[in-house]
Amino acid sequence: MKAMLALEDGTFFTGRSFTGHSETEGEVVFNTSMSGYQEILTDPSYCGQMVVMTYPLIGNYGVNEVDVESDRIQVKALLVKEHQPYPSNFRSQKSLGEYLEENGIPGIEGIDTRALTRHIRLSGAMRGVLSTRDLDPDSLIQKAKQSPLMVGRDLVQEVSCREPLLWCDGVPMPIRGGLEKFVWPDKNGSFRVVAMDFGIKYNILRSLEARGCQVLLVPAKTDTAVIDRLNPDGLFLSNGPGDPAAVDYGVETIRKQIGRRPIFGICLGHQLLGLALGGKSFKLKFGHRGGNQPVKDLKTGKVEITSQNHGFCVDHNSLKDPDIEISHLNLNDNTLEGMVHKKLPLFSVQYHPEASPGPHDAAYLFDRFVNMMEAVSNTQKP
Repeated sequence: MKAMLALEDGTFFTGRSFTGHSETEGEVVFNTSMSGYQEILTDPSYCGQMVVMTYPLIGNYGVNEVDVESDRIQVKALLVKEHQPYPSNFRSQKSLGEYLEENGIPGIEGIDTRALTRHIRLSGAMRGVLSTRDLDPDSLIQKAKQSPLMVGRDLVQEVSCREPLLWCDGVPMPIRGGLEKFVWPDKNGSFRVVAMDFGIKYNILRSLEARGCQVLLVPAKTDTAVIDRLNPDGLFLSNGPGDPAAVDYGVETIRKQIGRRPIFGICLGHQLLGLALGGKSFKLKFGHRGGNQPVKDLKTGKVEITSQNHGFCVDHNSLKDPDIEISHLNLNDNTLEGMVHKKLPLFSVQYHPEASPGPHDAAYLFDRFVNMMEAVSNTQKP
């Protein structure tokens, strides 16, 4: 059936639905990954967004129950050039179309994705409305203009866990009695990590667990007194959606935790740490989304190909503390991709070292976090 996407600037594109009737709104962004669409669909950082895949054929290997990054599909819609309804892969359990339809998420094909991507690159990511019911461009354009702006929008509360969860053998487990009665499992030699859930991806948790960490996932509004009572060896700040400046409660908690224990932030967690350190954030024109972003490590000179998904950035010129060192830069636009404190045990990166999807060039950063916790632990021993 016919579908239409209208953007707030008056541009519109036509295609056809492969998931039935629907109408939705959201910020329209593009991802340059050639594969990994199931991980993209379930990444909480895409909450509130419609994703355009630049690779033309999507769905050829189907979907399964394993390749998910959260407990549900997070995108508002998926737009592709061509959907493959008959996947061929030994791991496939159903088609992409079936997966989207079962979850009530619009899937649209036949869109001129090259033209749409080029338009976003030139004009910037913007609000849009997608519909199979209302095919009047003027009506849809007006709806797009009236939809919520991404700037100033706190989407973390839509994706953060409601109750604390303990990550056990690849599964998030509820905590009986809540944090008041929580006792860390007795596992000698493992580091205890509290992860603030701003919209965390499962592969981050898998990556920490694979390095022997016990990970306790806590809601985004958990305050510093609770974290102190839990007394973890390290604090992890997760990725997530929306404008970091709107997540003031997270910034406040992080600010009070600085210097108390090792801190590692990824994506939104990196941005919130930057704000807690006195910096400012801004919205990128069209963001960085894909598995091929080149990032330079300024200390080693090494260039990493990284997986990224963000629309906001920390202004490195706003970080006035001389003890904050810029560690990584994006080679496409020279924006801040990483920072480290010269005296305190904390560091963060804008990109995704856990990938899923994407390259694994930066997986060593999880080892760096573990080494940091070990170094701090050794200095505290009598």
